[in-house]
Amino acid sequence: MQREGILAGVRVLDLTRMLSGPYSTMVLADHGAEVIKIEDKNGDTSRFNGPYDKNDNDKKWAGYFVSLNRNKKSVQLDLKTPNGKAKFCELVKTADILIENFRPNVMERLGLSYEKLQEINPKLVYGAIRGFGDLRSGGSPYMTWPSYDVVAQAMGGIISLTGSSPEKIAKVGPGVGDIFSGLFLSFGVIAALRDAETTGKGQFVDISMYDAMISLCERAVYQYDIEGEIPIAGGNSHPFLAPFGIFPAADGDVAIGVIEDRFWVELVKAIGSPDFIENKRFSTLLSRKANLQEVNEIVSAWTCKLSKRELSNKLGGVVPFGPVNNIEEIINDPHTVKRKMISKITKPDNPSESWLVASNPLNFNLSQKPELISPPRLGEHNSDYLSQKDTIVCNEVSHSKLREAFGKFMTGVTIITTRQNDGTPRGFTANSFTSVSLDPPLLLVCLSKKALSYEIFTQTDYFAINVLNKNQKSVSSLFSTQSEKKFLSAGWDSGFQGVPILRGCLSNFVCAREKSVDAGDHTILIGRVVDFSTVEGDPLLYFKGEYLIK
Repeated sequence: MQREGILAGVRVLDLTRMLSGPYSTMVLADHGAEVIKIEDKNGDTSRFNGPYDKNDNDKKWAGYFVSLNRNKKSVQLDLKTPNGKAKFCELVKTADILIENFRPNVMERLGLSYEKLQEINPKLVYGAIRGFGDLRSGGSPYMTWPSYDVVAQAMGGIISLTGSSPEKIAKVGPGVGDIFSGLFLSFGVIAALRDAETTGKGQFVDISMYDAMISLCERAVYQYDIEGEIPIAGGNSHPFLAPFGIFPAADGDVAIGVIEDRFWVELVKAIGSPDFIENKRFSTLLSRKANLQEVNEIVSAWTCKLSKRELSNKLGGVVPFGPVNNIEEIINDPHTVKRKMISKITKPDNPSESWLVASNPLNFNLSQKPELISPPRLGEHNSDYLSQKDTIVCNEVSHSKLREAFGKFMTGVTIITTRQNDGTPRGFTANSFTSVSLDPPLLLVCLSKKALSYEIFTQTDYFAINVLNKNQKSVSSLFSTQSEKKFLSAGWDSGFQGVPILRGCLSNFVCAREKSVDAGDHTILIGRVVDFSTVEGDPLLYFKGEYLIK
């Protein structure tokens, strides 16, 4: 059975705008991370970049914004005000990752630097995309320069390598300067998060768009080093492989990439010129490089007489080959349909209609990809994350009182409870339970994967850990069964967020689910305490298959 998105339980604060940062956080959201987009009163500038649907008369939903901000939440905060900063810092306390793509020192001027936020949450992973880097990683003479995709492409070398000739260079169509940088940062923050889960210490992760383009153009580096020449734009061919590039068809163009000699044999058979197989000028990779232009002309003279479909029938599956597709051809291609690479997102203002967006291309056999949902309205989720209750809970959980409450049990018998989507209370006995941290207040409980309600608990937002007192042996036994009346028999009340609280317990801890970790035949569920109550008494203990009652 597939589990929920592989990054479920990871909370990300997204302060990014335009393309590079939103693409990075989109990748995380597409895999189940909870991405909270922090926007000022005007919202992300990409909300106004277009294009707009013909029925969007108010120009509320730019395609630019829709594509990059699906699956995210939006919270509206003014980080220039004390109140806005205070609320933002409350969110930082519970975040795993923060990503921003401001110019250097913007967060410092706001009093929200990485160092300041680390004091609030030492495990926070802070990711930053800059045009030319950050002082923390060495800086740059261009560090104060603003940068967008075209600047990164230009300075990082990719434009010098793209185009029909050195005199006719060209920008790469998609914004690879932004997208490649954003994708790199997605990897970086997840790598740092894995380290933080082990060490308890987050770190600053940054990438320069200029640096990312150098990495993308790695071939130019070794060509210059080894051959001593500056690589130039060479059109649609390869500098030392042939035939390798774009070739004309009767109704468009196709790509052919022959590297191994065995593919050359298959290609010339299809062309109908088997004598080329033994011809020493073409028979090996190095000989074809020496006669690169002639090889490409021979192949072009053959391909230009056939349609893309005819060439597909002759070469598809035989040599590395593919037609040059436009977006309409891509959408209708059976591969795209089979792989579900174009998704529909419901329009918030008209649920009967939808937008088309490129899907998440990654697949995991044990973790399902979350369904893509509509991008958020500006500030749509303020009440979910900035509610008074949340603020009160954060302020009222006293460390001294919580330490006292944690101390009221050894590894005693607990009942873990929650509600399923239809409101039905669910719960079962869990003996492996311990406190993890006071700041933030975290508890850990082990869930058996054989438990009837296991799937519900791994997906719930809130749950309660009810520590039984020594007189509640019958309650423990009751919750070890599948009786539909166990809650009625035990007695319960509705706690914070409607979580079932069992009556008469030594302690009741209501927790917001932080994350879950696979642990063999169990799953470790970690929760952040948001409310609790405790009374005097002794715990119900369980040891070697028997209850221990003092």
